[in-house]
Formats: sequence, C-alpha cells, structure tokens
Amino acid sequence: MKSGSKKGAFWKALGSFFIFFWMVAFVITCSTTLFITTLQSSLGLEFTKEELSAAAKLTMTNTVFISLLFAAIDVLRRKFLVERPAQKITEAAEKMIAGDFSVRIQPTAKFFADDTFNDIVACVNQMAEELGGVETLRNDFIANVSHEMKTPLAVIQNYGQLLQSPNLSKEQRMEYAEGVTEGARRMADMLTNILRLNRLENQQIFPKTTEFDLGEQICACLLQYENVWEREGIEIETDIAEDILVQADAELLGLVWNNLFSNAFKFTQRGGTVSVSLTADEHYAVVRVQDTGCGMTAEVGARIFEKFYQGDPSRASQGNGLGLALVKRVIDICKGEIGVESAVGAGTTFTVRIRRFCHEI
Repeated sequence: MKSGSKKGAFWKALGSFFIFFWMVAFVITCSTTLFITTLQSSLGLEFTKEELSAAAKLTMTNTVFISLLFAAIDVLRRKFLVERPAQKITEAAEKMIAGDFSVRIQPTAKFFADDTFNDIVACVNQMAEELGGVETLRNDFIANVSHEMKTPLAVIQNYGQLLQSPNLSKEQRMEYAEGVTEGARRMADMLTNILRLNRLENQQIFPKTTEFDLGEQICACLLQYENVWEREGIEIETDIAEDILVQADAELLGLVWNNLFSNAFKFTQRGGTVSVSLTADEHYAVVRVQDTGCGMTAEVGARIFEKFYQGDPSRASQGNGLGLALVKRVIDICKGEIGVESAVGAGTTFTVRIRRFCHEI
C-alpha cells in the first residue's frame, strides 16, 4: 500500500509540474511574441533566423526553470499548508474512532496557515471535548446504575433466603415479604425514573401544553402526602394564590411537585414544618417549597441536580438520586427556572418559576 501510495504521489507531482509547465510556457510564449512584434514594428528591425532561434531556446530554458520553480513552491505549499494540517486532523479523527477523546490538535500559526484549517481544528477539538464529556457521563451512569441496583437486589435476595426458612412465624413472614416488596418497589421506581429521564433528555417526550389552574394542581399533589405529615407530626403551612393559570404540561409539572414534596417530608424531622406558597407576577408563577429539615452545604447544593447524586448518604435507602435531575429537566423543557437556597441545620427552600398564562385582551 505504501509503495502504491508513493507511486501515486510521484505521478501526481509530475502531472502538477506539466500543468504548470504548459501554463507558464503559454504565458511566456505569448508575452515574448507580443514583445518581439512590438519591437519590430516600433523600431523597424528585422531579426534573423539565428536570432529568433536563440531567443526561442532562451525562452524555453526560462520556461522550464520557472515551471520547476513554481512546481517546487506548490509542492512545499501543499506539504506544509495542506497535507500536514490534513494529516493531523485525520490522525485525531482516527484516535477518536478508537475511543480516545483526550486528543487535541494544536492550531497552525495564522501567518502560514489557511484559516479554514484552523476553523476545522477548532471544531474537531470541540467535538472531542463534547464526546469525552458524553463518554464520562455514560461511564458514570453505568457505574451509578450498577451501584444503585445492588442495594435493592441484595435486600430482595436476603429476604428471599429468609423466607425459605420453614420455621417462620406469620409476623416474620409478613416482615420479610414487605422487605422484598420494598426492594422491588425501589428498583421499579429507579428504572421508571431512568426511563423518564432518558426520554426527556432525548426529546422523546413532547410536552402537551394545556391551560390549567396551578394552585389546584399543587394542592392536589400536596394532599397525596397527608398520611405522611400526620404520621411524622409535620406541620403544614400553605399560602396558595387563587386563579393562577399557566400553560404547560400538567403531567410533567406534577412530577416536579411530587418530587419536591417528597424530598421536603423526607428531610424534615418530626415536629418540623413544610411550607408551600404560590404567588405570581405579570409573567411568572412562583412556587416555593420550604422545609425546616437538616439543610445542606453549598457544595451539596451545587450538585443536587446531577443524576444519582445524593448529598445525605444516611438517607440513600429512601431514594436513588434521580428525582431532582428529573425535576431540573422538566423545568428546562417547560422554559422555567428552578433555584435552591439552603444552610446546614436551617432547612431548604426550592423556588420554581413557571411562565404563567396570560389572557389576550
């Protein structure tokens, strides 16, 4: 292959030389003929056959020399300004095909290079960076899913082995069966959230925008946790404005409120308070979900919307770190905003801003 490639390059270079030769020969011949004709007519001179023959030979020699010079310049130009940048780009692309996304191409000095190649180099470097980020996310995602599935599977396996014991009381059998059910429920919830998040991130779920009363939806979602706050002795404070209409996907927003309420009750100790408010300005409906729970540090708050991230390992058995990632994605799709304020020991406040529905006058 290399020998054939070299032969091809030789014939290509030879062809380039003859192209330059004929171009330069044509230009010089025309120029020389014009010069001699002008000289004869203006000075009234007559050139002998020997003089014309010498001029033709000199012209041919000059033509060959200039053609060789131009061909050499073109070869060097292609070598340094075309082939080398193209070879660097090709080598980088081959490394990315092989799975190495750490490759980066150094741009050529602008004084010598064609800016087009530097533009391509910038695009290739950006592509490598983006693909590297995707690969890291993919590896983290697989590692996190594997880790999260181990816990419920271990629970199911352990309780399943205990259920095989022939001397169990009815109470023990019920306890172990509940453990198996809880482990299966947690795994099912995790897989459901993974599928939802994947479909949202790949735009396979298209929002069904409707007009609805946001206050009514929030109250309905909050009432689903009535048994939780009564069992845990948590006080509920609400300040829900009436007749706040929004245009959004009601089902997707329901996921947001359910996740925020679930987290608020999960991290609030017995006797604490969970507050929910809904206000509105001219353009946005503003929902705040506040609790008096354990709170979190600024470092944890900066990462809570990452997939599988759980800031409180002691409560990892109660979730899988996908809820807030799902919330963030839904809010982005709805063209809204979400923020969090928290301090250790002082509780947490989530603020969601959703563009409200405005009636045309």
